[in-house]
Amino acid sequence: MNKIKVDNTLEMVLIDNQHAETLYQLVKLNRQHLREWLPWVDHMRSVEDFRKYINSSKQRYANHTEMGYVIMAGQVMVGRVGMYNIDLTNKSASIGYWLDKEWMGKGIITRCCKAIIEEGFSYLLLNRIEIRAATANSKSQAIPERLGFKREGIIRQGEFVNNQFVDLYVYSMLKEEWQKSALTDI
Repeated sequence: MNKIKVDNTLEMVLIDNQHAETLYQLVKLNRQHLREWLPWVDHMRSVEDFRKYINSSKQRYANHTEMGYVIMAGQVMVGRVGMYNIDLTNKSASIGYWLDKEWMGKGIITRCCKAIIEEGFSYLLLNRIEIRAATANSKSQAIPERLGFKREGIIRQGEFVNNQFVDLYVYSMLKEEWQKSALTDI
């Protein structure tokens, strides 16, 4: 899917070459905010770094292992969300996300995750979707908790961020649980 309409104000657009400059500027503006929890931020120092990343993301999309989107609020890019580590054999994937600090607290990531989860279960026919969040990152943990994901456990020292290992909570949602929760939302 090249575009996913989230609601009247948001849409997710498949990442492409024309997004490199804007992504670079967005990360540059949010570097301190993002680098606290994301290990890749310090490695993204130029538009060319983003071009390389986008090309590899497009290759993973072609290989059916990733669906990476930019989040658009009208004409303004406000962040990224994606389905990663897509494993069609085992019908599973992970979701990752980040947002411009100025746009936090408006439910944007929750709404985008809801849309991408729908896509994963209906279009990709996944059975399991996972979200990982650092045990000290309560804002990131709030997303899967708000969406009804189950916290399964901790991956000890699961990510290397800012020259130290951080523990990650693992959250999951199964297709049958998502379908049941959709019925209770009616």
